[in-house]
Amino acid sequence: MNFQSSISVAEPSVAPSLETRVIETRRRSLALADPLTAEDQCVQAMDDASPTKWHLAHTTWFFETFVLKPHLAGYRLFDERFPFCFNSYYEAEGDRHPRAHRGLLTRPTHAEVVAYRAHIDESLDKLFATGMAHETEIARLLEIGLNHEEQHQELLLTDILALFALSPLLPAYREQPSKPQSKQKGETGWMSFDSGIVEIGHTGSAFCFDNEQPRHRALVHPFRMADRLVTNGEWQEFMRAGGYTKPEFWLADGWALAKREGWEAPLYYRRRDNQWHEIGLGGLQPVDPDAPVAHVSYYEADAYARFAGKRLPTEFEWEVAAQRAAPDRNDLGSGLLRPMPAKNEHGVRQMFGDCWEWTQSAYLPFPGYKAPEGAIGEYNGKFMVSQMVLKGASCVTPAGHTRPTYRNFFYPWQRWQFMGLRLAEDAA
Repeated sequence: MNFQSSISVAEPSVAPSLETRVIETRRRSLALADPLTAEDQCVQAMDDASPTKWHLAHTTWFFETFVLKPHLAGYRLFDERFPFCFNSYYEAEGDRHPRAHRGLLTRPTHAEVVAYRAHIDESLDKLFATGMAHETEIARLLEIGLNHEEQHQELLLTDILALFALSPLLPAYREQPSKPQSKQKGETGWMSFDSGIVEIGHTGSAFCFDNEQPRHRALVHPFRMADRLVTNGEWQEFMRAGGYTKPEFWLADGWALAKREGWEAPLYYRRRDNQWHEIGLGGLQPVDPDAPVAHVSYYEADAYARFAGKRLPTEFEWEVAAQRAAPDRNDLGSGLLRPMPAKNEHGVRQMFGDCWEWTQSAYLPFPGYKAPEGAIGEYNGKFMVSQMVLKGASCVTPAGHTRPTYRNFFYPWQRWQFMGLRLAEDAA
């Protein structure tokens, strides 16, 4: 299988139907898993990550539980044991296997999980044949299901990177292209934005997650924002200046954690022959000084911003700045699978790809937010505490998730995703 062609996203002349999109999304998950061995797909790198096999089964369980079981007449569970194994956090759907022990699920086997997916796909075809997929409630659940699976496609790649980074062999998920990409970082430009009351959040009929609504007004003060992400070269200046050893740059919780964990560089940096290298999906490579720094926590991003005499943007400032976004998009559809230097384009660059961008905004509900009823309401709402918002997209984010209103969220200490930063400052 040609891997890059299997994930590239062509611009269709006619929007594909919901049924086609579901089928293509399901196939893409298997294509992403195709370079991996059955052994690769069974292991869990850490509590925050999940095995590839579990991702493939969990997204299948989602369609079975929320679409097929309640809406396809005569549907029977593929295996009555599977809901316990592959439920994630839906309390309304019953007990489940502990998250930290997903890597111990040697059974069901990889082959059984593939058979489970095939059974669900056949059942979805039966549902499509009835014409019921166009009913409002079923269409809504199918849309959530395919977007949910796309989120897990990104997790599948970042989780396998976390696993391979622990291997003494440092394997590559996919070899990097032999021809190096041109470096077009360019100098940092600063874009100015006026104060005002702005409209924030999703609007229109296109799909969004519930945490992107309701659209509401927010006050934004005058600010300036960098037109590109912070690079590895700039981050190494922070390192050489003792950024990981100077508490004046750090929030108290971040300083305590950095000292306890012995942080001295981004998560996947490794020193070899007196030179910094980085573990990526292409294996171990010399750090590209012009590419965006990745795999840094909120605590590190905030410390760097203080070191630079700047700050992180708020999610509202970021959404305002996205109106001036340059057209460059290095997401999953590009097939590069790594952050790339910024191109010399007009506008705010690298907003929808390369790395998710930490903001200084806490992940909270928008004014007037109400979680949907039932188990689906557990999808976002119950996590709206103790986490920080990230905006944009990464080099492994499916294209449909690269919209200005998308709200990603993680705990401030987490680093294993493609997380980077962009600087901002108050304007006089």
